[in-house]
Amino acid sequence: MGNGDFMYPSSSDRQCATHRVAIPPPQPFFMSFKNSLKETFFPDDPLRQFKNKTPSRRFILGLQYFLPILEWAPRYSFQFLKSDLVAGITIASLAIPQGISYAKLANLPPILGLYSSFIPPLVYAMMGSSRDLAVGTVAVASLLTASMLGQEVNASQNPTLFLHLAFTATFFAGILQASLGLLRLGFIVDFLSHATIVGFMAGAATVVILQQLKGILGLDHFTHSTDIISVLHSVFSQIHQWRWESGVLGVGFLFFLLVTRYFSKRRPKFFWISAMAPLTSVILGSLLVYLTHAEKHGVQVIGNLKKGLNPLSFGDLVFTKPYITTSLKTGIITGIIALAEGIAVGRSFAMFKHYHIDGNKEMVAIGTMNIVGSCFSCYLTTGPFSRSAVNFNAGCKTAMSNVIMAIAVMLTLLFLTPLFYYTPLVVLSAIIISAMLGLIDYEAAIHLWNVDKFDFLVCIGAYAGVVFASVEVGLVIAVAISVVRLLLFVARPRTSVLGNLPDSTIYRNVEQYPNANHVHGVLILEIDAPIYFANSSYLRERISRWIDEEEDKLKATGKTSLQYVILDMTVG
Repeated sequence: MGNGDFMYPSSSDRQCATHRVAIPPPQPFFMSFKNSLKETFFPDDPLRQFKNKTPSRRFILGLQYFLPILEWAPRYSFQFLKSDLVAGITIASLAIPQGISYAKLANLPPILGLYSSFIPPLVYAMMGSSRDLAVGTVAVASLLTASMLGQEVNASQNPTLFLHLAFTATFFAGILQASLGLLRLGFIVDFLSHATIVGFMAGAATVVILQQLKGILGLDHFTHSTDIISVLHSVFSQIHQWRWESGVLGVGFLFFLLVTRYFSKRRPKFFWISAMAPLTSVILGSLLVYLTHAEKHGVQVIGNLKKGLNPLSFGDLVFTKPYITTSLKTGIITGIIALAEGIAVGRSFAMFKHYHIDGNKEMVAIGTMNIVGSCFSCYLTTGPFSRSAVNFNAGCKTAMSNVIMAIAVMLTLLFLTPLFYYTPLVVLSAIIISAMLGLIDYEAAIHLWNVDKFDFLVCIGAYAGVVFASVEVGLVIAVAISVVRLLLFVARPRTSVLGNLPDSTIYRNVEQYPNANHVHGVLILEIDAPIYFANSSYLRERISRWIDEEEDKLKATGKTSLQYVILDMTVG
């Protein structure tokens, strides 16, 4: 099929035009294997920049490859510093209350949320290639940490062991993430399709919101299960223990947070209002509790936060049975989820600013910051969307905004932690709920329904698995459905008949374009996949069926019999 008029050559013309093409000489096995590896793992040819360079220049380029800060720091200007200073202080105001909140969600000491917003951002600022990613803890990874480690160790009965397992899981997550980057295996993360992530994130957000009913209602005892049935049973079986004081505070602060977010969304130049709202809520909540002595009337508070910088925790890592299996499993699952989120967020903002980030380099950076963080009392961190969006809107220019944020958190750890004593837990619950509502992307789900029903099924499968079973089950269901769809796509490729659009040389699917005209005596078939062993039998049968159906149509109308079958194997 071509774009010009087509004339059928006579048999004599075809005989004259016959030209035999020789079989190409076989390539040596080593060369063929080398080319295949290069195309699979090095499509971007990262070693190209080292060609024809002196040894000293290669050494400098190698350092800049693994430490991008050495590339942009010499060009750093005062104008960049002013922009990054504003962005860093803004995201610090969001990172401090969110860090404390997510640490509580992970059943870890609240101070770990601040520790995890100090060391990892410094590591990422040196090794990361994204200018907009703001590093910190995330709700979904925190929930996974609590639920998966909680199956082995009760955080209330044995908090020290639970804490050490969280460090160990973070260490394993970092090893996995860095290894995927170094071995150029980042394509594994691509098995988490957009539909999978939309459903999984919405399901996890729903579960996290339900979990926060404990804080909103001021309950002392709550289920460790994450499914909706167990959570609702735990809530309504303790109606007599609901505290109205806590509920009023929670609803009031949640309303304040949602209003500020709505206002900032409608007027983007006032983004800082929603960014400052969580810290404002913490300050107002703490003042309210302090002045009214609400802690004596059923309102739970954070209490003492340890002052000082991150203590070393390398000696606390647990590599003994039976706990190492739980830590490894938790690290793998949380590591992949955190990696997928961080890379997706980084690529999104890089697209807005028209620059490129290296996915494998990002994996190494995120993995390294988690390995280092696990040795300095930090748990899993990545680049959350909410914090990165604030960083982007605040006008950050480089990763220096992460350094500014880390300095602000460091000053908080050194001097300001006693001020959080009266912070009510219900405010932290309101902050988490407000953030989680933004992860329920119902518009994306509606779009999937309109575009691809199978993708919508993947999305709903992930959501239902998370909400009605567990976070791990939801993830497994979503990935399994995605893989089945991938296998069906390559093993049962879509075929369609093409017709010519009137007054043009364009050919389109006759089912989608009813006005497309069939070419008499010619059957043009489009195949949406390469032909190989997994689909060759199916395509042979499907093409034969198309031919039989076309011949039946021609016989019924008394037109010319079918003479040619053209297979369109083009992509796009």
